[in-house]
Amino acid sequence: MRRLVFGFAAVLGLATGAEAAEIRLMTGPQAGIWVPLGGQLKDIWEKSIAEAKVQALPGAGIANVRGIQEGKAEVGFANTISTADAVAGTGEAPLDKKHDNVCNVATLYPQYFQMVANADAGITALKDVKGKGFATQVKGNTGELIARHVLQVLGLTYNDVKASFTNSYSDSVEQMKDNRMQVFALGTAIPASSVMDLAAAREIRLLDMSEIYDAMKKINPAYQLVTIPAGTYPKQDKDVKVIGYFTHVIAACSLPEDVVYKMTASFLPNKDAMASVYKEMSKLTPQVMAQNIGVRFHPGAARWYKEQGITVQ
Repeated sequence: MRRLVFGFAAVLGLATGAEAAEIRLMTGPQAGIWVPLGGQLKDIWEKSIAEAKVQALPGAGIANVRGIQEGKAEVGFANTISTADAVAGTGEAPLDKKHDNVCNVATLYPQYFQMVANADAGITALKDVKGKGFATQVKGNTGELIARHVLQVLGLTYNDVKASFTNSYSDSVEQMKDNRMQVFALGTAIPASSVMDLAAAREIRLLDMSEIYDAMKKINPAYQLVTIPAGTYPKQDKDVKVIGYFTHVIAACSLPEDVVYKMTASFLPNKDAMASVYKEMSKLTPQVMAQNIGVRFHPGAARWYKEQGITVQ
């Protein structure tokens, strides 16, 4: 079967005969929620869009925005805080140049930036991370960017901790299990499977971030303070406030309108299937999807929202 590239002869839904168009979908790091959720979207879109073949690729929040801008993918998961910076060209490098081929499709659910410490590491507050082994992700991941911001508002840099940058949450967990690292920072859904894996091997402590919220908002006004409810993780006996933001789906603005319309229309009918991967998806509504995050909507998505009585820009 011949693979066709967007922008040339074939357009999704109009392919004929043995030809099929391919959508490259950038997901997230191994052991993050974007990987299984991306698998669900692959199945949903291949059933909803005639002749579609979806290729799910690994990725990360910032890397996905860049990948779509650079033509390496057509669709991807992203984080509202970094996408808005990229589109405006106001973020840190590599998001300091306007990304003009990145359009919003749908906001899905809140994300939680979590800092987890081994309970025996003597870390009871954020300031205690100084001098400790600090596991985060490689640059190109939104979690790493937020980790840097947290250190910044604490008056620290990576030089003040023993930093480890990994390509997967699983690698960070292994470093925590054998105590090479004492703190694990990540941005993902709750409960995070990687944190549950760690909690099965060691007693952990989830760090509260209330004290830095105001300072974090000065860095990026899209940051929110969200709650990880008591009982989310083993031995977590009280609510913990952490820095939050939203996961959304982005697409190349050059992607055909009908294709993105069908993608957008497929979310709600398949909400239960996506909720089987992550229960927060059960709360999805057109109003949640259509939130204004400062990134223009793809015309195909805007058409679907208009049919729901919602006007977006």
